[in-house]
Amino acid sequence: MGGQAKGKKKSKPKKKDNRPNRESGIVGLTPQQRMKVRMHEKAKKKTAEKYSVQQLLEKTEECMDTFDFEMAGLFCQRALDVESDNLQALDMLGHICSELGNTQKAKEAFLRAVELSPDEGHSKYMYLGQIHTGQEAVDYYMKGIQALLSALDKQAQTTAQAGAAASPDKDPQLPTAKDVCIAYCSIAEIYLADLCMEEGAADKCKEFIERALQYHYDNPEALQLMASYLFSTERNEEGKEYLLKSVGLWLPAQKQSAASSSTEDDVQSEVPPYESRITTAKLLLECEEYEMAVDVLEDLLEEDDEVVQVWYLSGWVCYLQLEKAKEQQERERRELTEEETEEWKALKEAARTYLTNAKKLYSKLRCDDQPMLEHVEQLLGELGGEMEGEEGDPVLDDDYEPCSDEEEDDEADAPMEH
Repeated sequence: MGGQAKGKKKSKPKKKDNRPNRESGIVGLTPQQRMKVRMHEKAKKKTAEKYSVQQLLEKTEECMDTFDFEMAGLFCQRALDVESDNLQALDMLGHICSELGNTQKAKEAFLRAVELSPDEGHSKYMYLGQIHTGQEAVDYYMKGIQALLSALDKQAQTTAQAGAAASPDKDPQLPTAKDVCIAYCSIAEIYLADLCMEEGAADKCKEFIERALQYHYDNPEALQLMASYLFSTERNEEGKEYLLKSVGLWLPAQKQSAASSSTEDDVQSEVPPYESRITTAKLLLECEEYEMAVDVLEDLLEEDDEVVQVWYLSGWVCYLQLEKAKEQQERERRELTEEETEEWKALKEAARTYLTNAKKLYSKLRCDDQPMLEHVEQLLGELGGEMEGEEGDPVLDDDYEPCSDEEEDDEADAPMEH
């Protein structure tokens, strides 16, 4: 029986798989990395099912309010995992990363926000202005100011339409004229520093300060900046007037608040930032307002005793007070009283203490400001050298570690002598 040969089966064409390849994104990764990616995807899905983006952002804000920026970053990143182009989340992430010192990640977040919404929201431009220099920084600040002015115009239109009687309480999150003032001040500072050698820099600096004062005529930072500009152009008397007006807007209220152990928000909101007050102290020294400089420096040390420059300036002002007293005594050609002798001794010891602390902290923090260190050593040489760290002295120990906000700092500050 003759068998019929079986023909070969034709192979059917494979059905095209149109399903997304979930493994495509992890090709080439190690097993550990693949596991991490899968776990992250699983966490994203679980987060999206359990929390809304708004809930995650509310948790982010709660953590930011308590300065828990690490946890705030986790909540914010979860929100962006669910909705990657959420402008509020990007803005929050930028600020969180800047607080944590991750400048590059903050910059990426703000630039993404700029890409998504170039005409609204000023804070991203303010931050980008801070991390850039020169003309590039000026350009970012100007874009931020445009966004600010546009927002203020919309607010004014809304208020006009609603009527004065129906206008709601002011939202602290809304931009204000003060924000415009501070932005113009930031540009003016660039023309005092980075772009000071540019043609017409002085005129531009003055122009932007004047614009700042148009929006907030009694802003302490703007007034102080005008003082700096006037000192730089050797118009010292005018500069002193602006400086004293600036300090007068916040220092008396701050002293009164400190005396009564009050922490009123209205008082604190008018006090310029820490770095700005260091400049205040320098300018007060320049125009020989030593007593006022002492008040400013004492508050700075109480607020943060980890800043070498504040210890240095505290020692220098005591030295200058001592020199001024000596010059006055020489002019009057009279014998020192017992009270004056004690005062001179106290000023000398205070100056040595502050300068010794400055030198020790300079070494501990590995600072890099050679001219300041040389001046500290010069002053100590004239005053008789460093203070010995005897028991009970406020001089920093060799193993000194700067205090945190939670630690006791009773021995950190030497009492400022007048």
